[in-house]
Amino acid sequence: MTKRIFSIFLITLSLLLGNKVFAQVEKHAFWEFSTEKISNSELYLVFKAKIDPGWHLFAPSNPPGGSLPLSITLEPSPYYESNGKIIEVGTPIKVFDEIFQKDEYYYEHQATFKIKIQILKPIDFEIKGSLDGQVCTEQGRCINFTEDFAIPIKGSQYKAGAVSGQKTTPVPQTQHKETTATAVGVKQYQAQESTQTTKTTHVKIKQGSLADTVTKVSLKPTGYTPILVSNNPWSGAGKKQSLGWFFWISFLLGLAALLTPCVFPMVPMTVAFFIKGKDKIRGRINAMIYGISIVLIYTVPIAILVAITNIIGGENLSADFANWLSTHWLPNILFFVIFLIFAISFFGAFELTLPYKWVNKISKKSEQGGLIGIFFLAFTLVLVSFSCTGPIVGGILVESTQGGLILKPIIGMLGFSLGVALPFTLFALFPEFLNTLPKSGGWLNSVKVILGFLELALGLKFLSVADQTYHWGLLNRDVYLSLWIVIFSLMGLYLLGKIKFAHDTDVERIGVIRLFFVIITFTFVIWLIPGLWGAPLKALSGYLPPKTTQEFDLERMTLGQSAVQLCDKPLYSDQLHLPHNLVGYFDVYQALNCSKEQKKPIFVDFTGHGCVNCRKMEEYVWSDPRVLKILQNDYIILSLYVDDKVIETPKDRWFISLADGKLKKMLGKQNADIQIVNFNKNAQPFYVLIDWQGNVLAQPMEYNTNVDDFIKFLEQGKANFKKQHPF
Repeated sequence: MTKRIFSIFLITLSLLLGNKVFAQVEKHAFWEFSTEKISNSELYLVFKAKIDPGWHLFAPSNPPGGSLPLSITLEPSPYYESNGKIIEVGTPIKVFDEIFQKDEYYYEHQATFKIKIQILKPIDFEIKGSLDGQVCTEQGRCINFTEDFAIPIKGSQYKAGAVSGQKTTPVPQTQHKETTATAVGVKQYQAQESTQTTKTTHVKIKQGSLADTVTKVSLKPTGYTPILVSNNPWSGAGKKQSLGWFFWISFLLGLAALLTPCVFPMVPMTVAFFIKGKDKIRGRINAMIYGISIVLIYTVPIAILVAITNIIGGENLSADFANWLSTHWLPNILFFVIFLIFAISFFGAFELTLPYKWVNKISKKSEQGGLIGIFFLAFTLVLVSFSCTGPIVGGILVESTQGGLILKPIIGMLGFSLGVALPFTLFALFPEFLNTLPKSGGWLNSVKVILGFLELALGLKFLSVADQTYHWGLLNRDVYLSLWIVIFSLMGLYLLGKIKFAHDTDVERIGVIRLFFVIITFTFVIWLIPGLWGAPLKALSGYLPPKTTQEFDLERMTLGQSAVQLCDKPLYSDQLHLPHNLVGYFDVYQALNCSKEQKKPIFVDFTGHGCVNCRKMEEYVWSDPRVLKILQNDYIILSLYVDDKVIETPKDRWFISLADGKLKKMLGKQNADIQIVNFNKNAQPFYVLIDWQGNVLAQPMEYNTNVDDFIKFLEQGKANFKKQHPF
C-alpha cells in the first residue's frame, strides 16, 4: 500500500518536472583547438571535444537522413589551402536508430577530429570558422550547437607549399574513419531526406517588447513552414487560469472526509483532550496548534517536492512531459485504475492501511507533551484515518496532474487539510457545539460508499482522455453518459436502502437529509438522460467527451453541415471535428492558403482531446448564436490539437523543431511546437487571430467564459484585419 501512495507522489512530482517551456542556452560539448605540425608546409587543425556524461556527439560520418552530423566550416583565406576532409581520430559508436531506421555513429565522453592544412604564405595569421553539430541524450533530448573558433597559425615557422589547385567541394560521407568536411566557406545543413532540398525561411516573432529572429528549416521544396507569427505586437495573453475552484473542491472533500468512519469518531475524543484541565485558554491555543499541525503535515511534503523539482529542474526541463502526463494513455489508464481501486476500497472490499508499526511509533511520540506532543498527536490522526482519507488525498493529487499548473497540488492539499483541521479546531474552541453533532452509526459507512460511487464516476474521465487522444472509439459520449446514468442510479438506490454493502447496517427508515440526497441524485440522473440524444449538458462540458463523438445527435441531424464553403477538403477531417457543425481546418498550410483566397482572418484554436476547459469554452461560449455567426461567416477556423497521439502528417509537413531540434512527424507534437515557439505557451485553450501573413490581429485569449469578452476579441481581430488589408 505504501508503495502505491508513494507512486502517486512520484506521479505528481513527474508532472511538476514539466512546468518550464524553454531552456536556457545549454552546452554539453566543450571544445579545445590546437595545431599539429606534419611537415615544413603542412599541419593539422586539431578539434578536441569533451562531452558531458549522458550525452553523445554525432560523428561527421553520420549518414544522410539521420541525426545532424558534425560539420566544420573554414573561412576562405589566401594564406592556406585545405582539402576539406575531416579525420576522425578513433572509431565512433555504431547504433541502429529506430526512428530513422538506419545505423548512426556518435562519440561519448570525448572525441578528436583533424583537418589537414597546407600553408601558402609563411606569415602569421588566424584560421577562422565554426563547428555545427548535434548532441543528444539516450532519451532523445537533442540540442543543436554552433561553435565559432579562431586558431592562430605561426606561418613564419613554415615554408610555402605548392598550390594544389584542388577544389574543396564536399563528397558523399561514406567512410567512417576519414570523411569530407563542409566545403571551405560554405555551411551545410543535413536534410532528413537526401533527395529533397532544404529551404530556410526567416520569420520574425515579436512578444511584447522582445523581438527575435528565428530560422526555420523546412523539408518541403515549396517552403512549407509551420511558424504562424510574423508580427505579434500584443503583450500578455489574457486571463490566467484560476486555482480557486480547485481549492474549494478540495476543501469540501476535506469536510466530507470528516464524515467517514475513520475520522468522525476522533472528533469528541480529540476535543476532550484539549478542553480538559483548568487552563481553558491554554487548551484552546493547543487546539489551534493541533489544527495548524494537520495542515502542515498534509501540505509541507508536497511543497517540498515542488521546491526540489524546480531547484533540480531549473529551466532545463521541457513542458512536453507535462503534456505527455496529461494526455498519454499510460498515465491516464494508471489514474483510472487508481480511482477504480479507491472506489472498490470505499465499497468495503478491502481497506487501505498503513503499517501498524508506523502508527504505534508516532502515537508514542504524542505522549511527550508540549508543542512536539501536539504535532505528533495530529500526525497520529493523519495515520489512523488513512484508510478513509488516503483515497481522497490520492484523488486530489491525481486530479492536480491535469493542467500542468505547478501550484495545483499544493493548493489541493492546503484546501483538503483545512477542511479536515477546521472542524477539530472549532469544536475545541467552542465545545458546547459538540452536542449538536449526530451520533456515530451506520450513516458514516454510507458516506464512505457514496464517495466510492463518486470516485468510480470521476475515474472515467481519465479513461476518456486516453480514448480521445488515441481514437480508440471505446468511450464515446453515448457510452460515457450511459455509464454515469447507471452509476448514479445505483447510488440513488443505495441511498434508498435497496442496495447494501459488506459494512452497511439495515436502513429501517429514510431520514430527511438522506431523502434530499435521494432527490438530488435521481434529479441528476434524469437531467443526464437527454444527453443521450444530444442535449449539451453544459454544466458537465469539461468532463464529458465532446459532442462530436455522439453517435445519435438530434441537433446535428436537424441542422446538417454548415453552409460555409471551404477552399479545399480539410486534412485529417475523418478523425478530427469541430463542434456545433462548424467547418474549418486542422492544418496550418491549408488555413493560410484559404485565408488569402477568401480574404478572411484566421481564428487559431490551440486545443486538445483531453482539455477540460476547451470543452467548456465550446459549450458555454462558442455555442452562443452571436459567436457562432462570427466564426462561421467572418473567420477561417484552424483547430490545432496539441495532444493527438495517432495522426502522422504527410512527409512534406515534417519539420525540425525550433524548441528542441527534433524532427516532428506527429500532428500533436507539431501543433504543440507551433504554440510553444510562437507564444511561449503550452496551456489550452489558447486563441489567436492572425492573417495569412502571420500577423497577430489582437491580444491572444486564454480560458474566459465571458461571451461578451470573446465577441470583443473577435471583433477587434476583424477590425484590425480590415485596416491591414483594405479591399
